[in-house]
Amino acid sequence: QVQLLESGGGSVQPGGSLRLSCVASPSGWTLSGYILAWFRQAPGKEREFVTGIRWTGGSTTVTDSLKGRFTISRDSAENTIYLQMNTLNPEDTAVYYCAAKRGAVILSTSSLYSDWGPGTQVTVSS
Repeated sequence: QVQLLESGGGSVQPGGSLRLSCVASPSGWTLSGYILAWFRQAPGKEREFVTGIRWTGGSTTVTDSLKGRFTISRDSAENTIYLQMNTLNPEDTAVYYCAAKRGAVILSTSSLYSDWGPGTQVTVSS
């Protein structure tokens, strides 16, 4: 089990950038063998996969529509992952969630993730 806590959300104008953070606290003291991911959910829409990272090795994947604008990274010493979001537009407005699952493959199906943070709101508006 992993406790997750997101931060860094807020309001930004179109074209701006934000960096979200997610601190992970695993019950077993290590994130080895876990996948950590970012999902987002806009009002009236289903939760969608944004990006994920394999803690062991650091390989990543980003959903095609967000490649080039969104980047995931990690700080192993701090058990923290980040989501760098650039060139934001109003369609990026959503609650952003950090999620974790055991395994070696980064999957985009939210129901396969066992642990979730409470989420952080990102609003892109002029």
